[in-house]
Amino acid sequence: MPLLYRAVLALLALVLAGMPAYAAEFSEVRPIGFSADGSVFAFEEFGVQDGSGFPFASRFFIDTATDSFLPGSTVRIIIDDENKTVADARATAAEQSGHLEQKYSFSANPGVIAAFNPLSELDSSAHRLRYLPLSVVPAFFQPYTAQLTEKPLPSSEACNSITETKLGFRLEMTEIEGKPASILLHEDTSLPKSRLCPTSYRLGGVVTHYADGIWIHAFLVLFQSFGFEGEHGRWMAVTRRFE
Repeated sequence: MPLLYRAVLALLALVLAGMPAYAAEFSEVRPIGFSADGSVFAFEEFGVQDGSGFPFASRFFIDTATDSFLPGSTVRIIIDDENKTVADARATAAEQSGHLEQKYSFSANPGVIAAFNPLSELDSSAHRLRYLPLSVVPAFFQPYTAQLTEKPLPSSEACNSITETKLGFRLEMTEIEGKPASILLHEDTSLPKSRLCPTSYRLGGVVTHYADGIWIHAFLVLFQSFGFEGEHGRWMAVTRRFE
């Protein structure tokens, strides 16, 4: 092994040894697409679990008219094998939801990522996105603005030992096509068990689709909660149709 290469490896080991051991685990999110008429929006998240090291992948399918999951459509895959990869988990999830792809042709209608604001973005607001629904020059569309507000909710028995107050959120449009607005998109009054014990939320992105004179906006929301070895992050979506 060349002397320089050994020196680089030794330096890297020293740097890593001096870094704190973070157990936080945040999933990645990817839009899958829309049905041609925009009635269904699909997205996936995936990653590696803290503690177990097992790869996982989930797929979610949302009725955009009611902003609710298509009955029986959600796919959650965890492969109990450290030697398997995230690619294996994603492939298994895609296979299990293949009948929905055949029915709705999501790959033919990927939508437009109108705004993206992940946790790694340092200079943007965590709770506000102002965006155009389509990338085009000249920009003949007017902007939309979405605002997220965190709201405390009574802690559940399962969360009492972790946090005194668990958080929900409210999401509203404060601007539509360049005009002030006040349209409620979502407001928590209670929390599903799937969110565990939320500690914060981030408005992480917007995916849009246009069909038959209607814009469909899918808002991607990252929520943090306490996991097995520390805080982790998972994704959810809120959808809205603008006629």
